[in-house]
Amino acid sequence: MHVKRSSLGMVTVVALAAMTLAACGKKPQGAPQGMVPEVGVVTLQTQNVALTTDLPGRTSPYRVADVRARVNGIVLKRDFTEGGDVKSGQRLYKIDPATYQAAFESAKATLAKAEASAASTRLLAQRYKQLVAVEAVSKQEYDNAVAANLQAEADVAAGKSAVETARINLSYTDVPAPISGRTGLSQVTEGAYVQAGTATLMTTVQQIDPIYVDVTQSTNDVLRLRRELAEGKLTNAGPNAAKVMLTLDDGTKYPLEGKLQFSDITVDQTTGSITVRAIFPNPKRELLPGMFVHASLQEGVTENALLVPQQGVTRDQKGQAVAMVINAEGKVEPRKLVADRAIGDKWLVTSGLAAGDKVIVEGLQKVRPGAPAKPVEAKLPNAPALAGQAPAAASGAGAVSGAAAAPAAASAPVSTAKAQ
Repeated sequence: MHVKRSSLGMVTVVALAAMTLAACGKKPQGAPQGMVPEVGVVTLQTQNVALTTDLPGRTSPYRVADVRARVNGIVLKRDFTEGGDVKSGQRLYKIDPATYQAAFESAKATLAKAEASAASTRLLAQRYKQLVAVEAVSKQEYDNAVAANLQAEADVAAGKSAVETARINLSYTDVPAPISGRTGLSQVTEGAYVQAGTATLMTTVQQIDPIYVDVTQSTNDVLRLRRELAEGKLTNAGPNAAKVMLTLDDGTKYPLEGKLQFSDITVDQTTGSITVRAIFPNPKRELLPGMFVHASLQEGVTENALLVPQQGVTRDQKGQAVAMVINAEGKVEPRKLVADRAIGDKWLVTSGLAAGDKVIVEGLQKVRPGAPAKPVEAKLPNAPALAGQAPAAASGAGAVSGAAAAPAAASAPVSTAKAQ
């Protein structure tokens, strides 16, 4: 019995060995060894790119006028609706005019009296002039008549001035709008007593069409911009004529373009920034004073720029920006880059790449430096722009839309531009 079991075990081992040898000798089926991986690439082409900077700011009215009392009195009437539009010269309040009307009538009466006195002394002086010629009156009497006439004429002049003063004070009882615009809250109501001495504030009128947008820009950005213009890296988009686009605090785009007005010449010592002012049309009164907004200011145009998709740029252990390209031999080659800023979902690269380079943007995990790869044009949502065809907003004076924050640790300081 023992011999039979041993013989059966030997037969089993021999059979298993034969099956193993047969399996090893069978040729493998499927993909051949050494297959070249397929990767998605973008072929870079140069284009003109308008660079913009997104700066936070606030709106401020084009003109502001505080309406204040210029005479003392009781407010009889308010002739406007709070928050409504008024025209320049339109009456806003009526102050009790009784005392000023009386003062005006009194001043006119005093003037009439002075004019009558002046007429009498003038006739007397003329008569004495004839009599003194024939020595019918003394020289002294004639001189006194002339002096009295001069004094009466002076009284007339003073009377006219008093009448004008009384008329002006009477006109101040009608409180008009100094400018056309929109009124704010009324600070006084009917029956309130206002004073000229303290210049009682009654309401405020603000003109908000057009409207200002004030933003602050760091001096470092200003110096960089001037340096790039001087070195020819940027083409000036026009002094004080650059277009400005606006994004509201809720993320909506303001439909009308603004225009750069001026840049302040004084640097804020606490923040190291300067104020930049733009002006926007505001026909529908959508922009209100004090609103927080983002203004996209055009810096200039970079000619022959290269835009590289952000998914095609990685970082090495030292933080250096690196892109993988397919070289002329069909192999993967790493390139170290210098990226100035992010524009939308792309990097603006100033060195490390050239027009015609094929940058890998899909399938980076399949390849390694020095290995062969099969390039296929990647089909990205914005493939035409990535392939080098300049979009309408990126050529000429148009703005480049969108911006992403620059990642940390680049080969050179990476500045961020948010163009709305």
